[in-house]
Amino acid sequence: MADPMRVRAIENAGVTEVKILMKHDMETGLRKDAAGKTVPAHFIQSVTVRHKVREVMQAQFGPSISKDPFLSFKFKGAVKGDKVNVTWVDNTGDKRSDEATVS
Repeated sequence: MADPMRVRAIENAGVTEVKILMKHDMETGLRKDAAGKTVPAHFIQSVTVRHKVREVMQAQFGPSISKDPFLSFKFKGAVKGDKVNVTWVDNTGDKRSDEATVS
């Protein structure tokens, strides 16, 4: 399984800002290694963020996203102590989920 994500969720005046740092190599499938062989594509395809049962953000990524992607967004409706769950799935079927408590 992939390395843990760093997830922060901070509520201020009814708006919650979520910041996510995803650890992933994000290989495009176009780079060659030292021996001249193509490194296989390996990148995050989808990211979903849920607050309680509601999906508050959904994104589709592709091979052009940089290594260790950072994502930040805001949403309304969370209060301090709520949980925010982040899940990504990559093109090889690998999956990672982490959660943060809104502070």
